Formats: sequence, C-alpha cells, structure tokens
Amino acid sequence: MSQSLNIAGTITSQIWWMIPLFMIGFLFKVFKPLIKGKLGEFAVSTHVKLYLKEPYILLNDCTLPDESTGTTQIDHILLSPYGIFIIETKNYTGWIFGGERQKTWTQNIYKKSYKFQNPLHQNYKHSKVLEQILSDVVEAKYLHSIIVFMPDCEFKTQMPANVFRGAAWVDYVKTFQEPVISSIKLKRIQFRIEKEILEKSWKTNRQHVQNLKEKHQGSTSAPPPSL
Repeated sequence: MSQSLNIAGTITSQIWWMIPLFMIGFLFKVFKPLIKGKLGEFAVSTHVKLYLKEPYILLNDCTLPDESTGTTQIDHILLSPYGIFIIETKNYTGWIFGGERQKTWTQNIYKKSYKFQNPLHQNYKHSKVLEQILSDVVEAKYLHSIIVFMPDCEFKTQMPANVFRGAAWVDYVKTFQEPVISSIKLKRIQFRIEKEILEKSWKTNRQHVQNLKEKHQGSTSAPPPSL
C-alpha cells in the first residue's frame, strides 16, 4: 500500500508543474481572437498618437445600440473637422484576397484557406448605425469608412481605395483637408456618440457576441460572424 502511495506521490510531483502550462494554453486558445483584435486596435491608436494629433479625436472600442441586431461594435471612430472616419481593424496574417462587392474575402495561410466577412460590408453596417445616431448633427457624406489590416498580411488582389495595410491609412485621412465640421459641432458629435456608447465591460462584450451568434443562426446562408 505504502509503495503504491509513493509511486502516486512521485508521479504527482513530476506532473504538477504541467498543470499551469495546460491552463495557460487553454486560456490562450480561448482568448486568442480577442487578443489579436486588441493588438490591431492598439496599433491604430498608436498611429493616431504619432501622426494625427490635434484637432483629431479618437474614440476606441465603441459598442452602440442597434435596432436590428441589438448592438454593433466599432473599433475606432476618428473625429475631425474634415470628416468622421469609421475604422475597422483586421489583424490577419498570410495572403488576403477580396473585392469590394464580394460577400466574403479569403485568408490563405500555410496552404489553407479561410473565409471571413467582407470588412467593407461589415463597416457599412457600422457607418449606417453611426449615421442614424448623428442624423441631425452631420451629413452622411462626411462619414468615411476605412479598413486597416496589420502589415503582417499581404494583399494578393487589387484592394478598394479605403482598404490599407499598416499605417498607410493615415495618408488617406490626410487627403481630407477641407474643414466641413465646426469645432462647436465637433464637440456636439463627440458628446452625442459618447452618450450612446454602452458601458465598456465584460457583460457588454458578451451580449454583443451573443447578438452576433443569434444573427448568424437566423440566416444559414450568412458567413460566420466577424468581430
């Protein structure tokens, strides 16, 4: 009996240190998409701090109420006298194939292909929600959609003019040089958006993910939801 206990104790002492490794691996697998997304968002925030200072105002991770799906989540809203820029970030690696009118785009990595929702269509939804919120403050023509991929990927098809890798999107924003929104109105816009933004919390994020799942389940022809 004592020999069996000694053997069990020896085995336990040899594997106990592996338990934290398994836990870390499991947590990384669960939260990897979220971590990748946050890294992409952090990169865009850094671009703004370095290259787009005053009078630009950046709002990050904005979850807004949406009548059709419950909520919509916008990575960044960049406010400026030259227009409002709605920015969707994608932290993908590998080759990216896509076109403006295609329903889904393709990521090719290690000889495997993965489909994901056309980010232009995804950001169009974001733009429409923001347009509704600001309908009595600013004209829709001053809202501009931008898609930012991280520099680790490579575009293998001709991309639309508002889709970029790395910090190249900053130069696009700087092409808008004519003031179209007064400083007073810009403050009203900022206040209006911040008033609508839902509290940043785990509960809000969980509810948004649930809304995406329910939307996807309601349409079997739709691609899997993309955050």
